[in-house]
Amino acid sequence: MNQKIEIIYEDQDLLVCRKPPGIPVQTAKLAQLDMESLLRNYFMEKGEENLQVFVVHRLDQPVEGVMVFARNQRAAAELSRQSRERQMDKTYLALVEGIFTEPFGVLENYLLHDRKTNSSRVVTQGTPGAKHAKLTYETENVYKGQDISLVRVQLLTGRHHQIRVQMAYAGHPLAGDRKYNAGSYREASIGLCAVKIAFVHPITGESMEFAVEPQGQAFQSFLLVSEAISKGLETRI
Repeated sequence: MNQKIEIIYEDQDLLVCRKPPGIPVQTAKLAQLDMESLLRNYFMEKGEENLQVFVVHRLDQPVEGVMVFARNQRAAAELSRQSRERQMDKTYLALVEGIFTEPFGVLENYLLHDRKTNSSRVVTQGTPGAKHAKLTYETENVYKGQDISLVRVQLLTGRHHQIRVQMAYAGHPLAGDRKYNAGSYREASIGLCAVKIAFVHPITGESMEFAVEPQGQAFQSFLLVSEAISKGLETRI
């Protein structure tokens, strides 16, 4: 598999890149490339001696978007702390089926992760093992012809498959999400992209922010963000 990763920023302590859809962040499968191995290959091709790559946060395998990786243990510890303590700002664009009654709001549930099926579901508060999940959403545009909404999502917690599960439970599953949207008629990849990440540099203390535009098949196929207005997408105010 010849897969090149788009590098957005790098220094001796960290690297920011775009994760393509379909590539796992880490995998135990010997025949499958992941972000860790692809980045190590990138450093090797550059002739660098330091091939270390530390994962500090994750994106689901079918999801695309911007990610930050650490290059040493000190940076990894600090970036992991920021991610764990919700000091790393992460924003997503999602293509969801249907139109929200309220153009913006909060989704708050309790999720239970089933490791055997690698899935999560909404359960009642107090269920053993359940974790609180909260996000905010804002409808940016509505594509009435396809009954699809473009929604900006801000995670306030970081749970397994959180956006996918909460949107599906709210009656607006993600386009192309075969796990939580079994009736999806979309053949493209999942309509979810991590479009922005902001954090504090783990060594210098500098505030850093990086953004990308969706490029995955789901967005390319029927809702190119950059061309949405010209294709009939109506702005919600």
